[in-house]
Amino acid sequence: MYGLLKGLSIIEASSFVASPTAGLYCAQMGAEVIRVDHKAGGLDYDRYLLTSGGRSLSWENLNRAKKSVALDLVRAEGRELLVELAARTGNLITNLPEKSFLSHDAVSARQPDGVPDLVSIRIMGWHDGRQAMDFTVNAASGYPLMCGPEEWDPATAPPVNQALPAWDFITGAYCAFALLAGIRHRDATGEGSELRVPLGDVAIGTMANSGAMAEMLYRGADRERLGNAIWGAFGRDFRTRDGVRFMVAALTPKQWNGLVAAMGVGDAIAELERELGVSFADGDRPRFEHRHRLFELFQDQAGQSDWSDLSARLAAEGTTFERYRTMHEAANDPELVANNPLFGPSPANPSGFEYPATRSFANIPGREAGNPAPAPYLGQHTEEVLAERLGLASGTIGDLVDRGIARLSDATS
Repeated sequence: MYGLLKGLSIIEASSFVASPTAGLYCAQMGAEVIRVDHKAGGLDYDRYLLTSGGRSLSWENLNRAKKSVALDLVRAEGRELLVELAARTGNLITNLPEKSFLSHDAVSARQPDGVPDLVSIRIMGWHDGRQAMDFTVNAASGYPLMCGPEEWDPATAPPVNQALPAWDFITGAYCAFALLAGIRHRDATGEGSELRVPLGDVAIGTMANSGAMAEMLYRGADRERLGNAIWGAFGRDFRTRDGVRFMVAALTPKQWNGLVAAMGVGDAIAELERELGVSFADGDRPRFEHRHRLFELFQDQAGQSDWSDLSARLAAEGTTFERYRTMHEAANDPELVANNPLFGPSPANPSGFEYPATRSFANIPGREAGNPAPAPYLGQHTEEVLAERLGLASGTIGDLVDRGIARLSDATS
C-alpha cells in the first residue's frame, strides 16, 4: 500500500465485482474507503466460494484495506444515514440505480456548507437503464463466438464464455480513474460531477477501441475462430515431447528471431520461405497468413524436445513464452507468488485462512509498499464512522444498534 491518496475519503455502496474493485484500487493507494452495506451483508457478502466458517473469499479479497459500516438499508432511517455519510464525505462509488435513494441529486441536496461538491461514480448495466452483468454484456460483445477450435462449424458451434469476469474488472479500474478525474476537476473548478459508467458501454467501447468494431464493419463479416492462435500475429500453444503445453508469442523481430533460433528451425524456415515466396522476417502479416505451415513446423520441433531443455533455450534467446498452468499450480508457483514482491504476508483475514495477499499492482521504486491490509469484518467500523463522520454520540449510536438500524462487527457471528 502506498499513501498517494492519503487524506481522500470515499463512501462505497456497492456489491459484486466492478464497484468494489474501484474502491479496492483507491484503498490500495491510500484512500480511506468506507464501504456501507445492509446490516445482513450486501448481495455479494456470501458470494461463492465460502470457507467452512461461512466467509466469502471473493468478498474478503475485493474489500481489503476498506472500512465497513453496516446499516439497515431497508428502513428509511438507515438509508438516511448512508445518504448523510455520502453527503458529508463528498466522494461516492456505487452501483445502486441512478433513481434510488442514493441518487446524485439526493446526496447533493444534503451536503452541508463547506463540503466540496459531490463527485459520484455510478456503475450501471446498459446506457438505457437495462440491467446487465459481465457475462451478459460479454455475450453481446461477440467475443464468445470468436473463441473455440478453428475447425468448429460456424453455423452450429456454441459460444465459449471466458471464466474471468474481465468486463467487471476493466469497469472497476476505469471507475477508479474516472473518480480521480472528477476530483481533479473539482479541485480546479469547485464543480462536482456525476459520472455514470455503464458496464455494457465499457465492453462495447473496449471492442471499438481495440479496432475490432472497425474491422468487422470493414470486412463485412465475422472474424473466424482461431483456437489458441493469436489474431493477426504469430503465436499459439505447442506441446513438448514430455507433454508440457506452452504458449509463445512473436510480434517483434527480436521475438521472432529468438524463437527461430531457440527451436532450431532456421534452415526449415528458409526452405519454407523459398517455397511460399515470402519473408517471415517482414512482419506479422506473412507469419499470420501462413500460420498453419509454421505451426506444423514449430510443433514438430517442440515434440522432439523435453520442456526442461526447450524452456532453457527459449529463455536464453529472450523469447516470449510461458507454460500452461492450472490455477491451483499458479497459486502455488514460487516464481509467480512466493518470490513476487506483489504479494505480502497474510493479514488477519476475517476468514481466518492465511494466504498471500496483493499489494498495489503499481510499484514505486525507492518507496516501501507496505504489507497488504486485511478486509474488515462486516460492521467493524460502524461506531467509529458514525461518530467521526456524523458526530453521533455513543448513546445515539447505541440506540441505533439496539433498534437494529446499525450493526457492529460480525467478528463473532
